[in-house]
Amino acid sequence: MNKFEKKFGKYAIPNLSTVLLVCYAVGYAIQFLNNDFLSYLTLDAYKIVHGQIWRLFTWVVVPPSMGNIFITLLMLYFYWSIGTTLERTWGTYRYNVYIFSGMLFTVLGCFVAMGAGYLLYRDAWALMNAAGSLFFNTGYINMSIFLAFAATFPEAQVLLMFIIPIKVKWIGILDAVLLLWEFIAGTRVSVGGAVVLDVSLYARIAILSSLLNFIVFFFTYRKGIIRSPKQIKRQHEFKREVNRAHMVTKHKCAICGRTDESNPELEFRFCSKCNGNYEYCQDHLFTHKHVE
Repeated sequence: MNKFEKKFGKYAIPNLSTVLLVCYAVGYAIQFLNNDFLSYLTLDAYKIVHGQIWRLFTWVVVPPSMGNIFITLLMLYFYWSIGTTLERTWGTYRYNVYIFSGMLFTVLGCFVAMGAGYLLYRDAWALMNAAGSLFFNTGYINMSIFLAFAATFPEAQVLLMFIIPIKVKWIGILDAVLLLWEFIAGTRVSVGGAVVLDVSLYARIAILSSLLNFIVFFFTYRKGIIRSPKQIKRQHEFKREVNRAHMVTKHKCAICGRTDESNPELEFRFCSKCNGNYEYCQDHLFTHKHVE
């Protein structure tokens, strides 16, 4: 991971949680203006292979279902807050890899589900695929962000219902149990109010693919990612000391010793007549004795 970070770290997107929040804002705006248009943005593998390539990217703007607007805004702020904390803790590059790998696994899972659905439900494949593709959204991606936060800061506390303090690790365990139950029990959906479809296959693949980034990161790179607050503090202090040790002024007068840092208003030039690399400020450039 460190080798890849050195090579590709410069391409990482800073404040990725804010970018995701903006995508949701766009999605809610589309939902408010023309809710039916969102159906053209979802992640549907069948429609992608039939030419609707934009769905590979636009599914990210499809927002979580909005119930109570206050609760929705609170949840979005919560996910933004924990995502920002993870980015500061892990670093921008690792957080980018975590989020984008979750999205990539979700897209791949959608195509796997389409193929499996074709083999198992040929007679009702089109209907099953249309209903099952709705499970491939950012909901489980958000869940993976929270699980990552709970694994990184297990002792952190949140106020349940704004009153009851509870450690994040217990909420993470509860969410994991609920996801496991959803995976085992399966899912049924009603289509048109009459037909009930068992889309458990699609739901299971969606859960597994969306959380695969969590599984990979925390069983492969756990030691390199999860650090205590004391370790993070020591690392920041070390970086500050290193920066101070390597802080070198660009210009310094060989006569008076003033620098561009102590006197930013001065101009500095090298003297072509001096033997060596001697630099002088504007007050001594023409009055100094040349070094032979």
